[in-house]
Amino acid sequence: MPVGNLGPDDVVTASPESSLGEITETLDSENVGAIVITEDESPIGIITDRDAALAIHQHDDVADVSVQDVMSEDPATLQEDDEAMEISRAIENHNVRRFPVVDDTGSLTGIVTLDDLVATIGEQLDNVADTIEAQSPEYSP
Repeated sequence: MPVGNLGPDDVVTASPESSLGEITETLDSENVGAIVITEDESPIGIITDRDAALAIHQHDDVADVSVQDVMSEDPATLQEDDEAMEISRAIENHNVRRFPVVDDTGSLTGIVTLDDLVATIGEQLDNVADTIEAQSPEYSP
């Protein structure tokens, strides 16, 4: 299954001019753990709730800090037609658990996470279990 079919299509985004105060309000109101920072519809950064929390120890007036000072720049992305297992490889290669999804032009089309990968694997295992049970009527887990 392509990563473009996983995760939400309506990604929460913000501009690089946003303040950390605005970002934390959006994290709370949208009930998300990350916001993709975009410029011309392309991801240029990502900020997580963890990034925001850690900024408290680095800045005196956290609310006025620019998101550019806290975000992870140039986030690792996945192409919307990449297979779901690419999430696993990307996690290993980049040591992060959220990936903006882009199309061939680099425009943001979605976001996928470690949770999406786990859910996809779970669905596939359910399918395998159904097949085993159908082919082995006396099998009982």
